[in-house]
Amino acid sequence: MLLFCSFNVISQDIKPKGKAIPREVKKDTLPKVKKDSLKLIKKDSLLLKKRDTIKIDSIKPKEAISDLITHTAKDYTTQDAKKKTVTLYNEAHVTYTDIDLKAGIIIVDYLNNTLYAKGIKDTTGYTQRPVFKQGGQESEQDSMIYNFKTKKAIIYGIKTKQEPGIIVLGEKAKRVNDSTIYMRKIRFTTSDKKNPDYYIGVNKAKVVPNKKIVAGLSNLVIADVPTPLFLPFAYFPLGQKRTSGFIIPSWSSSNSRGLFLQNGGYYFAINDYVDLELLGDVYSNGSWAIRSNSQYYVRYKFSGNVNLSFEKIIESTRGFDDFSEASNFNFRWSHRQDAKASPNSNFSASVNIGSSQYFRQSLNEFNNSSFLSNTFNSSISYQKTFVGTPFNMSLTATHSQNTNTELVTMTLPSLQVNMNRIYPFSGKGGIKKNPFQNIGLTYNMQGEYRINTSEEEFFTSKMFETARSGMQHRADASTNVTLFDYFTLSPSVNYREVWSFQSINKTYDPTSQNTDGSFGTVVTDTIRGFRSFREYSTSLNLSTNIYGTFNFKKGRLKAIRHTIRPSISFSYRPDFASKYNQQVQQNSTDPTDLLTYSPFDQVSIYGSPSSGFSSSIGISVNNVLEAKVAPKDPDSDEEDEKITLLNNLNFSTSYNIAADSLRWSPVSMTTGTRLFKDKLAVNLNASFDPYQVNDLGVRINKFNKGILRLTSANLTANYSLSSDDFSGEKTTTSQNTNSGNGNQNTPDVLGKNIDPSNRFANTPSNTQGNNKETETELYRANVPWTLNLAYSAFYANNGINPGKVRTHSLMFGGDLELSPKWKVGFSSGYDIFNGGFSFTRLNFSRDLDSWRLNFNWVPFGTNQSYTFFIGVKSSVLSDLKYDQNRPPNRVLF
Repeated sequence: MLLFCSFNVISQDIKPKGKAIPREVKKDTLPKVKKDSLKLIKKDSLLLKKRDTIKIDSIKPKEAISDLITHTAKDYTTQDAKKKTVTLYNEAHVTYTDIDLKAGIIIVDYLNNTLYAKGIKDTTGYTQRPVFKQGGQESEQDSMIYNFKTKKAIIYGIKTKQEPGIIVLGEKAKRVNDSTIYMRKIRFTTSDKKNPDYYIGVNKAKVVPNKKIVAGLSNLVIADVPTPLFLPFAYFPLGQKRTSGFIIPSWSSSNSRGLFLQNGGYYFAINDYVDLELLGDVYSNGSWAIRSNSQYYVRYKFSGNVNLSFEKIIESTRGFDDFSEASNFNFRWSHRQDAKASPNSNFSASVNIGSSQYFRQSLNEFNNSSFLSNTFNSSISYQKTFVGTPFNMSLTATHSQNTNTELVTMTLPSLQVNMNRIYPFSGKGGIKKNPFQNIGLTYNMQGEYRINTSEEEFFTSKMFETARSGMQHRADASTNVTLFDYFTLSPSVNYREVWSFQSINKTYDPTSQNTDGSFGTVVTDTIRGFRSFREYSTSLNLSTNIYGTFNFKKGRLKAIRHTIRPSISFSYRPDFASKYNQQVQQNSTDPTDLLTYSPFDQVSIYGSPSSGFSSSIGISVNNVLEAKVAPKDPDSDEEDEKITLLNNLNFSTSYNIAADSLRWSPVSMTTGTRLFKDKLAVNLNASFDPYQVNDLGVRINKFNKGILRLTSANLTANYSLSSDDFSGEKTTTSQNTNSGNGNQNTPDVLGKNIDPSNRFANTPSNTQGNNKETETELYRANVPWTLNLAYSAFYANNGINPGKVRTHSLMFGGDLELSPKWKVGFSSGYDIFNGGFSFTRLNFSRDLDSWRLNFNWVPFGTNQSYTFFIGVKSSVLSDLKYDQNRPPNRVLF
């Protein structure tokens, strides 16, 4: 068609034949014919065709809205076809790709590819503010405009929360893309109140979600009052991952050490499994300290922490008579294995090792339990159960250090192999029908390498010079027989074998001179080599249960049941010491004056062979009293309540038939009970001796006139009381877990430990609350309180002097919540025997919503000190704090 039209145009330009054609006309027509016949045809047939099939399709505009927009509204949805808009009113909700938007009013403009959202103004104020979610980010604002095409947004009155807990408030923000937001007039805070307790005010800032916040000039504002604290710029790391950074120290002063900086350093976020914190203290008098703390955690496998501390403490000035210096260290390691990691094996560690005077002389440690304790204990153990066998194994390294005597005992290591009870003579399927089939065998093997040394020789080669090693094997066989349906007879045989890798040898040296000037002494030499001894014993035990019930017809008390469990036993053991004992001369004038000794004395870990023939009868009686009480309402369906009146009342003694004198052993008595709904736990232990003593306090074969003489008694009572006991509400937990049978856990009467470092604000007690306002009644308000009491008394009578109470003390501690945000704690004690107060500490704490205030005070004693702290609870802004402390005036020597 196009080609035909072109020829039409050409035919109209040609003039009729016979007419004169001017020269210029001829010039015009010829070139045009040539041009039209070639170029136009080429253009129409090729170029246009190519443009229709390829180019037009390639430049087709792309739609800005590439997915389905879903929208809902509570009241109405209107659509303007001319303006191409959709308006949603009241609880409007729009979803588009990964965008979720809720607001009072939402307007979708399809023509301009925009989305506008705002709240609703009513009598209650401005409600249903827009909440915008995209991916993992969420923000709340007064109003916003979002462009579907550019993915940009303009936001007014924005509020968003960034991990790890920073709340960002801004008047105007421009969202460039998913990863960048520019904001003006911003407030950074961790308080989620409508009017924050505090904030850091900034004019301009750039926010990269889950990464960082970079801001310009910053000012700290507290309670809407600007402070003189400014920073030229601010950088806030975001995200749940830990980041490395400096730790700002705290400063204070001391009369004995001058000005000082404490707890400053650097935090290393090594990876997701382990971190490292290095802290240091510097004092103007030359004292200094350094500490490292590392925590590690591998999910479903293990977790733990390692602490190493070293302090150089200087008193007075060098050159003065009262000048002194000391170097103390402490190493603590705690390791726990997850039960899911390996059900048949376990590795654990609890290490506390260091200088004996560390907690007593430290300038930056406030550990009550360690300060008042006189021992350091450590244990590293590995336990293994061999599945399918009765055997299990444990390998342990222990450490015990007495801080008073500075003596150290270590086992490196201690190996123990146990065989659970097996029944080799049982029938098919483990059936045990007779005493022979009921014979059970057990086996135990212990091996130990023990070191006894002093703190001065600790970690030196000398500590191994007095080391001892040995092994012990024990095998027991026992069974039981029922006699006359009421008695149980239990015979047993015990075998013990001891291996020692050192022994002693004593010789008489007539040339050595004694301190009194005489000659001739016994010299003891330690010989390295293998020595062993073996011994056995047998026993027979007869026991039964006797029940007595006393019924009552009146009152709620229905019955009292008395359970008596008497037991009598007989044991036999030959004399094994005579077989291994040796003799040596000990007097130069009398060669027949011989000293008998055992080669295992003082060097064998598991003792020496038993000396003397033993054939004794043991007697014990156990008593339990229980009561049955009816419910208060006789018409109720509740069952009768069972109450334990007396947990135990035990008496035990023995009579040695083979002894020529002093055949009766002291009578031991233990008893315990719980009273006042298990709030009061009372335990009493006592020992009675039937024999008299001479002027030197040695027992003689003569009975007391009063048959039994009380030699010692120990009484303990623990009582926990709280306001919940008077509220009529049942509490789910009890602070007093004492069993009343001697296995007791002392209530918290010492108070909690204090962490003076800047981790103080991040302890669970400080972070468990939220930052929201707490409402309470001004009148008739509840005042929760707790009170823990611990009473202890010890009586001793040596038979020479009149018996008296040696120790008599009362410990008490508790806390009082004056208001939901004010709490007072106390812990102290009174020594009734010596007449004086023991370690006392007072604690005052105030919950300031986003902030926390703590004041701890030890008013008197050798540990007299105080610590004051006020700071932000959140860990991300933990450097916003003020703390002061006065360390105790330590006496080094």
